[in-house]
Amino acid sequence: MDYHFLKVCTVTPKMHLADCNYNIKEIIKTMKEAADHGASLAVYPELCVTGYSCGDLFQQSNLIKQVECHIVTLLEETKDLELVAVLGVPITIENSLYNTALVVYKGKILGIVPKTYLPNYGEFYEKRWFAAAHNLLQSHTTYAGQDCPVSPHLLFKATNIPYFTLGIDVCEDLWAMLPPSLFHSLFGATVLVNLSASNEIIGKADYRKNMIAQHSSKTMSAYLYTSSSVRESTTDLVFSGHQLIYENGYLINESTLFSDDTTITYGIIDLERLHKERVRQNNICPTQLIEHLKYKIILFDLVPSSFEFNRYIDPKPFVPQDEARRKERCKDIFDIQAHGLARRATHAKSDYLIFGMSGGLDSTLALFVCIKAAEYANMDRKQILGVTMPGFGTSDRTYQNAVNLMNLLGITVKEVSIVEATKKHLEDIEHPLDLHDVTYENAQARERTQILMDLANKYNGLVIGTADLSEMALGWATYSGDHMSMYGVNSGLPKTLVRYLLDYVAHYESEPLVQEILFDVLDTPVSPELLPTDSEGQIAQKTEDLVGPYELHDFYIYYVLRFGYSPSKIFFLAQHAFKGQFDDATIFKWLYGFYTRFFKHQFKRSSMPDGPKIGSVCLSPRGDLRMPSDAYGDVWLNEMNQLKDKLNL
Repeated sequence: MDYHFLKVCTVTPKMHLADCNYNIKEIIKTMKEAADHGASLAVYPELCVTGYSCGDLFQQSNLIKQVECHIVTLLEETKDLELVAVLGVPITIENSLYNTALVVYKGKILGIVPKTYLPNYGEFYEKRWFAAAHNLLQSHTTYAGQDCPVSPHLLFKATNIPYFTLGIDVCEDLWAMLPPSLFHSLFGATVLVNLSASNEIIGKADYRKNMIAQHSSKTMSAYLYTSSSVRESTTDLVFSGHQLIYENGYLINESTLFSDDTTITYGIIDLERLHKERVRQNNICPTQLIEHLKYKIILFDLVPSSFEFNRYIDPKPFVPQDEARRKERCKDIFDIQAHGLARRATHAKSDYLIFGMSGGLDSTLALFVCIKAAEYANMDRKQILGVTMPGFGTSDRTYQNAVNLMNLLGITVKEVSIVEATKKHLEDIEHPLDLHDVTYENAQARERTQILMDLANKYNGLVIGTADLSEMALGWATYSGDHMSMYGVNSGLPKTLVRYLLDYVAHYESEPLVQEILFDVLDTPVSPELLPTDSEGQIAQKTEDLVGPYELHDFYIYYVLRFGYSPSKIFFLAQHAFKGQFDDATIFKWLYGFYTRFFKHQFKRSSMPDGPKIGSVCLSPRGDLRMPSDAYGDVWLNEMNQLKDKLNL
């Protein structure tokens, strides 16, 4: 596996205050355990070798001397470990004592990073014992028998692991107005760590989580935070041993609070994801603002260990798992769609909102968006014109759902059959009526669009497009047919999210009779209904039988467009996300099909109509996907073919 994943951990070891011998033994034990579990980076709490709460004992020369002696022992006993460890250590440099992060690897001290901001308020008295980083004049010191670089502006870069550069905060540094890690990230640090001794008070854990989530998002980094053990608790303060691992704002893992035993929290971070995010935003780079800080990059050769890949991969990356959050998200999306449409209708001075109502997922959602938009634009519901256009493949189920729903909601309903007009058109172009090919299908889609456009002219209306993001990504739309509209309200929504939006509308925006119909719409197979129904009048043409499961395609869309991952990495992620649901052959088949269709149909996306941007993935040629219509997909398909050979598919 070489997809730029790295296993890391935060450690809160059992400790005895001021007992360096006990503490170092526990740290060594946990370093070996972390390495055995495949971790390449381990982060320990602030001043973990002594304990943070030693108070005036920090002024005892014997304690500081014992720390150094035991660090020598640690370096010797961990020299064979492929593990970078960051330890909290009090170190005397020149004539001052510093609260530092000691970075060790294979028996070597890579560097010493002193704490920049010393809290001296409330329960904290650090300036009584320690000097701040800005007091440091020298750039090297001798410690534990080694010549060590020392500076608050040290970064640590693994030469053979792409995208892995380490930067360090020490506790209060993160809480400051300008955390050092802000500058670390500007200079290239992708993994930030925080050695902390933050005590616990009411509400602080949640505040801490929110702060770290925002900071990791702002710096586009992985942020590892670990704090002192409950065994540190003494006198007036209680510590919880809180540990957090975030990646660009997303929680990867979190420890429980108040464990009395040693706690190691593991996480697998995606370094490429961080890199891709920075490349996309294009604003993380050294600037004149930080040139004077004179950063120094410490290079080292870390060989990442093998590990079991147990990172959770969400099979529905567009859909929040938490029900309450999903409800809130759906409400926000619904508002974005409706306000966007209301603004367009108001600006165009439209008398009607006109759309084709098939009774499927997309058109049903568009109906409710039109109703909400009409409210915002002070339009009557009768100014919404829903048009049913039965064709050769229209089923009674979808037709009845469409008509009943529109009547219940009180909009204007119009029916225009396309059967005779399409027959005449096929006759005119000398196409046999019993030849059910793409011409047969697309003639119906274009006839429907022509009807809607002409009605818009007749009633001074806007044709509302119903096609969704998934369909446009796959090119599953008829050019100059359902591909075209005057405003596409669903163009920013993947199919999996459309389903949840309708479910939201059913539960929170609908009366019982409407709700009953919506549940049936949700249970109806996705289909363009362009081929005749079967002998029992049921839908014969099912979209997912032809282009593949939308659940898979939406997963592919997310990782192809949001992060630009390679086909092999996306396949790897899909294996884990859909384990037990789709086998390798199925995942491969539809991923290959996705790339084929994606490149083939860019010309449709290049001319797609306006529509509201909903999420981080959008296909609009005016903003989010500036892609040539004639680009070749060979680079991607060749890798897929190599993967096929490797998997013996």
